[in-house]
Amino acid sequence: MSSTTNRRVALSLLAHPDDAEILCGGTLIRLQKEHGYDIHIVTCTAGDCGTTDKTPWEISGIRTGEAAKAASLIGATYHCLWLFDGKVCYEPTAIEKATNVFRKVNPTVVFTHPRHDYMPDHEGAHTLARMASFLFAAPNASLSVPVPADSHVPHLYYCDPLGAADPYTGEPVKPHAYVDVTSAHELKLKMLSCHASQREWLRAHHGMDEYLEATRRADAKRGSECGVALAEAFTQHRGHPYPQTDLLAELFPLKK
Repeated sequence: MSSTTNRRVALSLLAHPDDAEILCGGTLIRLQKEHGYDIHIVTCTAGDCGTTDKTPWEISGIRTGEAAKAASLIGATYHCLWLFDGKVCYEPTAIEKATNVFRKVNPTVVFTHPRHDYMPDHEGAHTLARMASFLFAAPNASLSVPVPADSHVPHLYYCDPLGAADPYTGEPVKPHAYVDVTSAHELKLKMLSCHASQREWLRAHHGMDEYLEATRRADAKRGSECGVALAEAFTQHRGHPYPQTDLLAELFPLKK
């Protein structure tokens, strides 16, 4: 296991198709365009419950296709762990699937959901990303995919929970890092627009028809906190043995 590397590989492991675009899409765009990062977007599920009128297999095919199309807009690679909506949890099969995709990608920076979020799938994805990022370079963690050379514990960042507030306490989340995504926002929304099936699902299930506008409002709120038009916010995992330097602050310093 190496402690340093010159590689630049970003991986987002989030619960569902469209989560990456909403929560860290602008940051992934800037990492790719400005710093040459290889981008990998991983979802735990194929979104099999995101419909009111299709079978799980039909909607899964649609949603993974939408996710791959969105990723292609920035030259990213899409991966799916093929877990089931509402059933993302910390168990051996899911842990090995996450570990194996980490080995295939060998990330140097990882984005995932926070420990506390509005739905259990998000919290399940959080624990899978934490364990995979911690363990993927250990040879015995999985016997089906070899440990890549130059692998090490990556930087790990947590995206905002829904509403940027802890759902258990109602307290606002105070991020460690803000990334100005104003210049990337048009492309971010274009990526999100690829998930056309979810506009109809949200309208039917949530009673809302503002898929893109809700994302813009969330980013505007974070932007107002750091003096820019639109921003994404992150909390860094700083426990042992994770890197302690704030990579996002180094790569994307905010103007004073």
